[in-house]
Amino acid sequence: MASMLGAFVTDFFTYETTKSVVVKSWSVGIVNRIIQLLIIIYFVGYVFLYEKAYQQNDTGVESSVMTKVKGFGYQDNQVQDTADYVYPPQGAGVFCIITKVIVTDNQTRGLCEEPSLACGNHTDCEAFYGNNLVNGAVTGRCHKNFNASEGKCEIRGWCPAEKKSFRREPMVDVNNFTIFIKNSIRFPMFDVTRGNFPQHMTSKEIKSCSYHPVRSPLCPIFRVGDILNSTGQDVHTLATMGGEIGINIAWRCDLDWDEEHCRPQYSFTRLDAPFSHNSVSKGYNFRFARYYKKEDGLDYRTLFKAHAIRFDIMVTGNAGKFSTVPTLINTVAALTSIGLGTVLCDIILLNFMKGADQYKAKKFEEVSEAQIEASITQSQGSQLSLKQETKTLCDSGAVSLSNDLLP
Repeated sequence: MASMLGAFVTDFFTYETTKSVVVKSWSVGIVNRIIQLLIIIYFVGYVFLYEKAYQQNDTGVESSVMTKVKGFGYQDNQVQDTADYVYPPQGAGVFCIITKVIVTDNQTRGLCEEPSLACGNHTDCEAFYGNNLVNGAVTGRCHKNFNASEGKCEIRGWCPAEKKSFRREPMVDVNNFTIFIKNSIRFPMFDVTRGNFPQHMTSKEIKSCSYHPVRSPLCPIFRVGDILNSTGQDVHTLATMGGEIGINIAWRCDLDWDEEHCRPQYSFTRLDAPFSHNSVSKGYNFRFARYYKKEDGLDYRTLFKAHAIRFDIMVTGNAGKFSTVPTLINTVAALTSIGLGTVLCDIILLNFMKGADQYKAKKFEEVSEAQIEASITQSQGSQLSLKQETKTLCDSGAVSLSNDLLP
């Protein structure tokens, strides 16, 4: 037990130092230089030039979006303008263009039949207590006409109940509507503020332009039909059932150049695409009402179920500028990674080459304290000289293995 403890202490208090062995082999030398070249190409080409790892980045973009929709359409032979089909009307970054409306007129509070709840007796209706999928609170009574075998359950709420099915053509004129987007952003880390169209653009130029990714990439006016076509959607289907469209404004700014080069890039996608082919909850719709009061003080309302195309404007940003700290960190990482060539070549030499035993014998050598003292006594000098079977290189401590030992 004491001997094992002594051996452990002796092994623990040892020191390892690098020994240089020069291997004169074409195959190993070529592999080493190729690995080093690939590492240099990766860091210079990808890390520094493409990823711009020498920059400090700010992704906490502050953004403000204002929108305006223009255009006229027809529904039931009646002209619709922006006050009729844009909701909400404040011009925010999320808005809807209503393309089809199902109207239930003159609703008053009272008792009426629920069209979706069939019944044979009162007991059938009592089973629907607490049902939230109907148009009112179920009372538990079944209304049946004389000699009818089936009736409808009674509800308490706004009557008559909402119309569930109503054939109405959508407003396909939405294809020609235009959306004006005004987006201002700020990168707080660098105190840089930008807008999505140049300051020198005149009112006349803005009103006459239309966004195109190549011909007019900075125009802030977008044709709805172009947006829908870029997402691969059928305008008539989308106007009938509704849907959600995303407009992404991406700011990728290299602030090492002039700020005028910091410009937005636009992309479009259908956000509810995973549900577009579902039989349940397909499209996009919502309800709202307009309330009135009769002369006798009775309240009544008109209920609207609106199918709409919802637009979500999403702003993302990433600005970068040269900084000493990330440059030094990535430079050190690059220089350190070049040493991977040596590690891989050592693995090849120690495991796969014909002269692996000779290389291992020269690379790993144990020197005891007794050997060091004996060498000092023999040399009577200040330099350490260990006898070796192969040629020693001057004072560098490097051992050279030629192609005679390694192919």
